[in-house]
Amino acid sequence: MQRKSVTDQSHRMSPWREKLNEVIFGSETKAGRNFDLALIALIFLSALVVMLDSVEDFHNRHAQWLNILEWSFTLLFSLEYLLRLVSVRQPWLYVRGFYGIVDLLAILPSYIGLLFPGAQYTMVVRILRLLRIFRILKLSVYLNEANLLMTALANSRRKIMVFLFTVLMLVVICGALMYVIEGKEAGFTSIPRSMYWAIVTLTTVGYGDIAPITPLGQIAASLIMIMGYGIIAVPTGIYGAELIKTVKQPVIRNDACPDCGSIGHDADADFCKYCGHPLEDG
Repeated sequence: MQRKSVTDQSHRMSPWREKLNEVIFGSETKAGRNFDLALIALIFLSALVVMLDSVEDFHNRHAQWLNILEWSFTLLFSLEYLLRLVSVRQPWLYVRGFYGIVDLLAILPSYIGLLFPGAQYTMVVRILRLLRIFRILKLSVYLNEANLLMTALANSRRKIMVFLFTVLMLVVICGALMYVIEGKEAGFTSIPRSMYWAIVTLTTVGYGDIAPITPLGQIAASLIMIMGYGIIAVPTGIYGAELIKTVKQPVIRNDACPDCGSIGHDADADFCKYCGHPLEDG
């Protein structure tokens, strides 16, 4: 306890920053809940504006209002981002964290778009504008269930990566095999194009733009299709097993670290698992 008090004393913020941290990152207080609800409403409205802006007819009729709304949201989210930086003890830890990156992606496209006013950059601007939909990811910070899903996904990432590497090898083998069996006459003009067919077949999508025509090729394709059903079930099983383990783990705290703004700590945790700073008493 003495170590914690000494550390808190050395990292003590000014009272107004402590209060700001409580409002922005704290979800247990009335002010914190009101801030979260207001931010959720803004996120939904901004996502709606992005979607409506992609409808050509609606954009042509209401371009001016959509532009005003977009810049209003951009300025509000920019202010929120700056306030988050001010309210944590180590802003860089927040900036490089997942939600810090999402917050930055939510506002950067509008500002970068100002650098590309020429018609020749229309596609670049369109991509930048679509990146604003990243704002919707900010909603997951308010859901305990989202933290469980993210934790389970992180715990199963190595197994899934090994599985994907195995699938990649199967795609190469199946693509090369079909290239040898079918050849250019059936549309398998190269190994990469045959690999594309193998991916479409293994995932049971089946576009039908390329299809085997020889009996041997059709037999091989049938085996690959059957294999595809088994492959689809593997990552679901891996993730499901990790999710069950995660659900059985101790309850996750709702409060954010006052030092870096990270969330998702165990209920009995005394220190942040990302930066090591003492957590406030739950």
